[in-house]
Amino acid sequence: MKISIMILTFNSQKYLLDVLKSCAFADEVIIVDSGSSDNTVSIARTFKNTKIVLQEWLGFGKQKQFGVDLCTNDWVFVLDSDEIITDELKDEITALDAVHKGYFVARLNYFFGKPIKRCGLYPDRNLRFFNKKFAMFSDDAVHERVVTRESTANLKHHMLHYAYENIEEFITKQNKYSSLNHKENTTKALFNPFWTFMKIYFFKLGFLDGWRGYVIAKLYSQYTFWKYIK
Repeated sequence: MKISIMILTFNSQKYLLDVLKSCAFADEVIIVDSGSSDNTVSIARTFKNTKIVLQEWLGFGKQKQFGVDLCTNDWVFVLDSDEIITDELKDEITALDAVHKGYFVARLNYFFGKPIKRCGLYPDRNLRFFNKKFAMFSDDAVHERVVTRESTANLKHHMLHYAYENIEEFITKQNKYSSLNHKENTTKALFNPFWTFMKIYFFKLGFLDGWRGYVIAKLYSQYTFWKYIK
C-alpha cells in the first residue's frame, strides 16, 4: 500500500531532522506548519518526500484533519513533530496486510531524558494509522481523537515520543492544555487531583521511577486541578 505521513509543526526544529529520517519509507510526508520562525521549514525542505503547507492554527482536531485531507494516499500515519517511527514499527507497517481500517500505535514516552513504562504512560496507544476514507479527527481543540465506526486493531511495535525534556516545559504545556480543556467544576478541582496523584504514583507504580515518577504524578495532578478550577 502507498502511505502518507502527516505532521503538524510549529517551531519544531529540535527533533524534526530525526523525525523525518524515520519517515523516509513513506511515499509522501505532508507537513502543515502554522508559522514557524525557526529552522523547521528549511529542515523539512531537505527531504524529497515532503510537501510543506502553511496554515494558520485551527485547533488540534481541525488542523490535523486539514492535513489528512491534503494526503494523496488513503492510508495515513499521523505523527507528531517530537515522535520517531522505529525500524521495527516501520517494518510492521510496510508488511501489513490491512485487514482493518485503522491501527492503534503504542508510544514509549521519554520524560526528562528517560523512557517511562510506568505511571500509566505505556503503552499509551492512539489510533494513528488509518484509511482516511473511513476515519476522521474530532473537532476538539485539545485531546483530539480519530473517530471511526470500522474495525481497528493494535500494532505490536511502538514509536518513540520525546514528551518533555525538563520540568519547566512540562509545567508550561500542561498549563496551556488545561486552559484549552477547562471544565469548571469546583468539587472536582478539590478532590480529583488527589486521586490523580494516587493513581499515577502508587497504583500505576510511578514510585519505581524515582523522582521522575513523583514529578509526573505531581504535575498531572496539578493539571487536573487547573482543568477544573479555570
